[in-house]
Amino acid sequence: MPEDQDLDTRTKRYRIRRSIMDYGMGILIICLGIFFLIASRLGVTFNIDDLFRYLFGGLCILYGIFRVYRGYKKNYFN
Repeated sequence: MPEDQDLDTRTKRYRIRRSIMDYGMGILIICLGIFFLIASRLGVTFNIDDLFRYLFGGLCILYGIFRVYRGYKKNYFN
């Protein structure tokens, strides 16, 4: 029986650790996407077309939202 409790605590710790990582990475990726969207207003220039910069910024925001959602759901063992 103690082995089952050890396994439960181990999976619970894993879920918490993974959830914190998903929240952190999601927020970081969302901030990166926002930076790419407002880079021209900040005076930062890139050697890529504005359309690709906006698309990349939008994709970063979408993926960041997905990471935050995955951290919220904590559904890692399905």
